[in-house]
Amino acid sequence: MPTVTEALVEGFSRTPDLVTRALDGLSEADLIRRVDPEANTVAWLIWHTARMQDGQVTRAQRALGSAGADQAWTTAGYADRFGLDVGDDEVGYGMTPDQVAEVKAPADLLQAYHQAVNDATVEWLRGLDDTDYDRVVDDSWDPPVTLLARLVSIEQDAVQHLGQAALVRGVLQRT
Repeated sequence: MPTVTEALVEGFSRTPDLVTRALDGLSEADLIRRVDPEANTVAWLIWHTARMQDGQVTRAQRALGSAGADQAWTTAGYADRFGLDVGDDEVGYGMTPDQVAEVKAPADLLQAYHQAVNDATVEWLRGLDDTDYDRVVDDSWDPPVTLLARLVSIEQDAVQHLGQAALVRGVLQRT
């Protein structure tokens, strides 16, 4: 029977391949094409997936006492490379269609950012033990959110958004 950490590492370790498959063969024009005027683009979906994971994992690390934890978005220079007019805490929730359209990045940048975030997540997970997962990382909810609940939520959100990116990719390739 795998440990909680092993199960989470397995889940998160599968997402980079989903990113690769969603991006494979798409042109830069395809990355920003929409299936309707207000739909999310493949570029936005992958950017959002990485931003969401980067931000939420960092907040969880800080909640557990790692005050120096910081996002790859800022520390690895991805904020500058993407060149978006967004704050360092922006992860894409509630963006308007015009804001979604501003996320324009080549596939290699999208993939590199997601990989950096995922590598940092997996490395951090490998340092946890089973007692860490019951610790509360967000007490603004009722009931308060434990680390395990937050990590499952992050991983599931990533899989869902990457599935959406794959669907958009398929639609674009058939039109």
